[in-house]
Amino acid sequence: MNESERLLRLLSGYLSRFAADISAEMVGELVAACGIGQEEAFALLLAGRLGLDAAGADRAFYARYLRPCLRLLDAEVYRADAYYRAVRVPNLKRGGWELKQAAYRPFETFVCGDYRETADGRVLPQIGFFAERFEYPAALENGREWMTVTPNEIETMRAPLARAQGRVIAFGLGLGYFAFMAEQKDAVETVTVVERERAIIELFEQRLLPQFPRREKIRVVQADAFEYARALRGGEYDFAFADLWHDVADGLPMYREMRGILQPKQGMETAYWIEETMKWYE
Repeated sequence: MNESERLLRLLSGYLSRFAADISAEMVGELVAACGIGQEEAFALLLAGRLGLDAAGADRAFYARYLRPCLRLLDAEVYRADAYYRAVRVPNLKRGGWELKQAAYRPFETFVCGDYRETADGRVLPQIGFFAERFEYPAALENGREWMTVTPNEIETMRAPLARAQGRVIAFGLGLGYFAFMAEQKDAVETVTVVERERAIIELFEQRLLPQFPRREKIRVVQADAFEYARALRGGEYDFAFADLWHDVADGLPMYREMRGILQPKQGMETAYWIEETMKWYE
């Protein structure tokens, strides 16, 4: 196991079981005792939770791998996002689906961006946290958080949104973040969204879409994404974006399948959610 793999294994276990294990009180105590900043205090506490000796045997690993992954985020930067400012997601339930405002606790860790590779070949996940409570909209299916608009979604959609132009098709509706941001672009003529779940479409069209400033550009189609993609003709759309998975664990097979369907389509650019991360698992 190389050092990058070791880092990913350690962080994966922590995020899945102990993401909110470090409290604001713990960070505050270390800041006061050692005269260091909140980000450094959190990093040292996390190293301890991961079983690392940051001042001794694991000093190099801590400095080169763990520490560069961690970022104390500015909550106001994300609250200023155009979607957050324009769209209010109500608290309601319909069938097995629920819309609500979920929240990160102070110093709760979460993935915030694709993996990045350094000039010397290290592969580093990007882990963020806030020093305060941070609310975000979420859709839960049978109690499981499935669709969200979190800092991770905002960061990982920047690159696909920058490329979106002309007639755009998106596979997967979520809470409409991609569609909302794409409709804002003058370079985007239309946005067709393919979504399988009727309840999500209804919630979106009734509660969220009316808040979109350029909603006339958006059309939602209820269909299976893969079947719809196979039926596309070359030249029908200029740009396609697929966001059908929760994370790498469930997404890699779907990413490979959708890429195999869309890549041969003539005259259409393609992008896939968290593709840069997916590539490391192929």
